[in-house]
Amino acid sequence: MTYYFCLKHHTVEEAEGCRANNRLGPYDTEAEAARALEKVEERNEAWDNDPKWNDDAGSGSGSGSGSGAGDSSAGS
Repeated sequence: MTYYFCLKHHTVEEAEGCRANNRLGPYDTEAEAARALEKVEERNEAWDNDPKWNDDAGSGSGSGSGSGAGDSSAGS
């Protein structure tokens, strides 16, 4: 069976539930789905502290998203 965590209702749901854009998952177990928000928080913390993805480092040698590239010529 597959489980999802509903972001709208903060509950664990089976396949028949809220729309996909309101859910995290799929998860193999109900217990995994129940701690979906904890897992998101753990991953965010790890990524925020990963020096390879530290956007605030200012070294210029990172692998930034590149967003904004070419924006200065847009609409010219």
